[in-house]
Amino acid sequence: MNRILIIFAHPRLEQSLANAALLENIPESGNITFNDLYELYPDYNIDTEREKQLLTDHNIIIWHHPFYWYSIPPLLKQWLDMVLEFKWAYGPGGNALKDKIVFNVITSGGTREVYRREGRNRFTVREFLAPLEQTAVLCGMKYFPPFAVQGTHKIDKADREKYAMDYQFLLRKFMNNEFKEEEILKHEFLNDWITVTNKLKV
Repeated sequence: MNRILIIFAHPRLEQSLANAALLENIPESGNITFNDLYELYPDYNIDTEREKQLLTDHNIIIWHHPFYWYSIPPLLKQWLDMVLEFKWAYGPGGNALKDKIVFNVITSGGTREVYRREGRNRFTVREFLAPLEQTAVLCGMKYFPPFAVQGTHKIDKADREKYAMDYQFLLRKFMNNEFKEEEILKHEFLNDWITVTNKLKV
């Protein structure tokens, strides 16, 4: 059984129907820890020792956040800067996170179509997430494709509920170790892996 740490960072959660739906469908389990950074650290004064202990105690890490200006919210950046310390997360003797799995769960107003070379945003989501992928690689972690809810300004309640159920499915699969790394890495998004996995069940 895997232990999952969801590091959640959303400065305006009350305005996000998409994220509210995702959070409501997180399975209740002692193996899943929900860590709300803006709730815990409104003053940005992060308890680094607490956060490091949480990372130590879990083997799958999720950075769950809205896609703000092609990047992450400022408190999550602060978390990265403060918690992933030299000689602990990386550098000489810095192997505390080695072989842990990490990936992003993101919500974006832009659709999947606009995040491509020919689209309005000129780059793919994976390209925009490259600094986080490199952070994971530097720390010896296994970086998986993101789970993404895109086009949030246009999706309806039924769509939000479908994404939320997919998130729940993903968390259960990961918690129960019902996945193969080599299969997941074939996909651009974890959403695609979920679609393929569900088709195989039929």
